[in-house]
Amino acid sequence: MTALGLGTAPLGNLFTAVSDEQAAATVSAAWDAGVRYFDTAPQYGHGLAEVRLGRALAGLPRDEFVLASKVGRLLRRTEGERPVSAFVDIPDVDPVFDFTRDGVLRSLEESLQRLGVDRLDVVHVHDPDEFEELAAAEAFPALLSLRDQGVIGRVGCGMNQFEMLSRFVDRFDVDCVLLAGRWSLLDRSGAPLLEQCAARGVGVVLGGVFNSGLLANPSPDATFDYATASAERVAAAQRLQRVCDEAGVALPAAAVQFALRHPAVHTVLVGARSPEEITADVAWAGAPVPDELWSALDAVLRVG
Repeated sequence: MTALGLGTAPLGNLFTAVSDEQAAATVSAAWDAGVRYFDTAPQYGHGLAEVRLGRALAGLPRDEFVLASKVGRLLRRTEGERPVSAFVDIPDVDPVFDFTRDGVLRSLEESLQRLGVDRLDVVHVHDPDEFEELAAAEAFPALLSLRDQGVIGRVGCGMNQFEMLSRFVDRFDVDCVLLAGRWSLLDRSGAPLLEQCAARGVGVVLGGVFNSGLLANPSPDATFDYATASAERVAAAQRLQRVCDEAGVALPAAAVQFALRHPAVHTVLVGARSPEEITADVAWAGAPVPDELWSALDAVLRVG
């Protein structure tokens, strides 16, 4: 697992469509920059991200990258009016929650077909927020059994909240968790989970380190957790940017490297929809950041 991983929701036409060629070029640029962890899910583009990622990775040495996908949603045709989706120009199937054992097995089989591979290195139970007990009773045991049989590699869980993830870490022998948005310069609520994982040797993959855009560009119309950011959030991000500017550090570089600093964190996922975006992400991850910047950023948040 490399320090940076490519998150593929943007390659599934999240909010804005990208072409097949641009998606392939983005994966290629990530590979050329040394990225070897690729994260996807059936939900992303309603299967489109998995298809595009699989095509882009075809022909590359399979043992040299880590491929992660997720279970908990099956893609099925919707009778009548389709539900609203954040993805555009998508196939005519929609995600349907299914955390049963049979649903997990079908999801894995269908993901392997879309990706064009014969194995997954990491499989996460995806967003079981409303299905905690069902996921605990069926989804996790199914994945852990497949791991023990050598069918899949590592077992994890991916969510936007830390509380339920913490309970799953307590209940199951998971290898890793994917926490989105809850450990960033602006939102550190996931700290208890990270400490728990560090103590138990559970790897943490972080997503949403820009909080869906605000920490990449703290403008008044920026988004925080995929909704318009409040004036208070924008003001806090702008204070952070001023401190970074004074230190000669780009705010996105501080956002990525803050996430990487925690000892529990193995990989930070960055979503990119173009070669230029993933190239910038890699540059931010490697940019020099003076140690004193971290205390200065903490201080400005306390004052604010």
